[in-house]
Amino acid sequence: MLNLTKLRSLLDARRPNHTLPQDLYADPDVFAFDLAAIYQQNWILAGFEAELPEPGSYLAFPIGQSPIVVVRGRDGTLRGFYNSCRHRGAQICETGSGTRSWLTCPYHQWTYGLDGTLANAPRMPAELDRAQHGLRPIHVETVAGSIYVCLAEQPPAFDAFRAQFAPLLAPHNLANAKLAYTSTLTMHANWKLVMENARECYHCASGHPELAVTYPVQGRRALLHDNVQRFERFRARVADAGLAVGPVEGPWWNALRFPLNDGAMTLSMDGRLSCAKLLCDAAQGDIGTLAWTLEPHCFAHANSDGAFMFSAMPTGPQETVVTSKWLVHKDAVEGVDYHVDSLIELWTKTNEQDCNLCEANQRGVNSLGYVPGPYSEDAESSVMRFIDWYCDEATRYLDRHIRADQRAPAPPYLAAVAGGS
Repeated sequence: MLNLTKLRSLLDARRPNHTLPQDLYADPDVFAFDLAAIYQQNWILAGFEAELPEPGSYLAFPIGQSPIVVVRGRDGTLRGFYNSCRHRGAQICETGSGTRSWLTCPYHQWTYGLDGTLANAPRMPAELDRAQHGLRPIHVETVAGSIYVCLAEQPPAFDAFRAQFAPLLAPHNLANAKLAYTSTLTMHANWKLVMENARECYHCASGHPELAVTYPVQGRRALLHDNVQRFERFRARVADAGLAVGPVEGPWWNALRFPLNDGAMTLSMDGRLSCAKLLCDAAQGDIGTLAWTLEPHCFAHANSDGAFMFSAMPTGPQETVVTSKWLVHKDAVEGVDYHVDSLIELWTKTNEQDCNLCEANQRGVNSLGYVPGPYSEDAESSVMRFIDWYCDEATRYLDRHIRADQRAPAPPYLAAVAGGS
């Protein structure tokens, strides 16, 4: 059983500006540690307010091994809970979305209000204190129509992200969007390999020929430093249309609006609009793309004609489920204003290509011949930022819990990771 001291040694063995030691990409105990230290401690992009349009609307999905549910209350407020009955722990809402007047456990029919309070517990004694048996809450925040959740008791500070990101996202009018399509793809690769791949375009010119038609595959660094005049012309044009550009960033997030390739209006197979009814009609819809990323798990794009989200959730040491969502204007008519096949084609192809690349990466990392290799500071600066962030987060978690272990026995939820150390 991997203990915290060994985890520390793996992190200490990491060479700066290099890929990680093999076990950090492959070991089952590192997977358990990553769920506890990374996914359960940080903000996760859950989706969009458009997915919960009315009281009783809910969105249910797992974070690691913990099913959670976000529900819109009768007062219109979004609240999040562990999706686990306070009776014997059964999952209440099936993974997915829907609408309910009450949250009723299918096992023994314990029933909760949309605010998480226990309303009915059949055949339980009258003295049961219902106030002590409501659903356990989780943190929920929103920014301009996007929803974020965190399982930590004390989540990372959120206000700076909201303050700096909201002016960029608000003009995309996501409050008037609807979910057009959702897909899931299982990649047989560690989540960190999936996210390293998602954080760079070093591979894009050869790996994503369709994406390269519209997306500037030389990457953000080249855009800001090598094509300064083009970027500044873009900045001036969209600023005249009332749009913020950025970049803005914090320890676990960044966002930037940037131009697409010449002639491209949106991220699609040919650069033409995928939806005729625009969410953002500034500059007649020629506004490039607003990209934002959150550590540990996602990136998203908001264009004039819609929005796209990519979210990576670890489900095993060498398995990651990628969820993708596409939004369009709520009044857009399928088959008239947009066609689902063309709407999703570019990112679906890109995800499938990335799946092949990530799985090949995992197979090579598993090899006896694997030795951590150097990143390109020119092409992989965002990967280096991600790996630095991961190592810093993991180290802080170890520092807290190793100190706690020295004072008291390991708590039950950590025992599987710490091996009782």
